[in-house]
Amino acid sequence: MSFLSKLPISKTLFALGFSTVLISSSFAAIPNTLKLDYAYYAPTSLVVKDQKLLEKALPNTEIKWVFSQGSNRSLEYLNSNSIDFASTAGLAAVLSRANGSPIKTVYIQSQPEWTALVIPANSPIKNLKDLKGKKIAATKGTDPFLFTLQALDTVGLNKRDVQLVHLQHPDGKTALERGQVDAWAGLDPLMASAQIQSGAKLLYRNVGFNSYSVLSVKDEFSKQSPEAIEAVIKAYEQARKWAKANPDKVAALLAREAKLPLAVARLQLSRTNFEQNIPSATQTQALKRSGKILTEEDLVRKGTDVNQVVDQLLDPRFAQKVVK
Repeated sequence: MSFLSKLPISKTLFALGFSTVLISSSFAAIPNTLKLDYAYYAPTSLVVKDQKLLEKALPNTEIKWVFSQGSNRSLEYLNSNSIDFASTAGLAAVLSRANGSPIKTVYIQSQPEWTALVIPANSPIKNLKDLKGKKIAATKGTDPFLFTLQALDTVGLNKRDVQLVHLQHPDGKTALERGQVDAWAGLDPLMASAQIQSGAKLLYRNVGFNSYSVLSVKDEFSKQSPEAIEAVIKAYEQARKWAKANPDKVAALLAREAKLPLAVARLQLSRTNFEQNIPSATQTQALKRSGKILTEEDLVRKGTDVNQVVDQLLDPRFAQKVVK
C-alpha cells in the first residue's frame, strides 16, 4: 500500500498538489527557448551543436544557435539578450564584467593556445621590439587583442607605440596576407590556416597569455534558471569528454564546419587542452595575473579592482554539481 493511499482524500489531494508544485517548480527554471552561440574557436560548442546534445536532453525546449566570430561579438550577443550562453575567452569576460556587464563564468571549455602574434612569411620583423611604429591588426575586446598588449608590455612597449588596426579576426588575417598590416593578433583556426596556407610565422607565443575558453551567462539568468545552466554544462561536459577521446573526429567536425583543410583543424586542436572543466583557483590566479594589463592600459574604469571582478565573475557551483 502506498503512502498516498493511507491518507484521507483531502490530505491526499494536498500531497498531490504539493508534489505538483515541486515538480513544476523544478522545471520552471528551464525556459521554453535556450539560445547559445557556437564558434570555430570553441570546438566543444561545435560538438554540442552537431550531436544535438541539448535537443536530446531537453526535448521540450527549443534550442537556438547563433554564430560568433569572436569574444567581442559573443559578449555583445549576451548583453543584448540575443543569447543566454556565451563562448568567450576568460580575459574578455573579465573585461566585460569590469566595465559593467553583469555576467558570470560557469564553465571552462578548454585551455587553448589559440592566439599568437603572426607575421607574413617574408617579414623582416625578428622580435617584438621591431613592432614599434608598425601596424598590428587586432579585434578589440578579444583575447588576441589583450594578448597583444601583454606581449608588447614584456619589451616595454604599449598600445601608443604601435598602430592598432581594429579588424574582426577574418579581416585581420586578410589584411596580413595582403600586406596591409605588419602583424596580426591571430586566432585559431584562422591562425593555423595562415600558417599552413600562406606560410605565416608566429612571431611571439606565450601559453600563459592565452586565457581559458569559458562559458558565461548573465547574473540574472543564473538566478532564474539554475537547472538550465546545469543542463547546458552537462551537455558541454559530454562534448569535452568526447572531443578529448576522439581527436580525429573532432578535427573532422571542425574542418567541415569551418570549411577548413583537415591539416588546419588538426593544427588548431593540437594546441588545445581539454582537461579543464570546473572554474577553480587555477583560472582565478591566471586571470588575476593577466588582468593587471586591463588597469595599466586604461581598459577598465578608474578605481576598478580587477581581482575583485575576477572573484565575482567565476562561479563554480553549477559545474561542481554537474561534474561530481
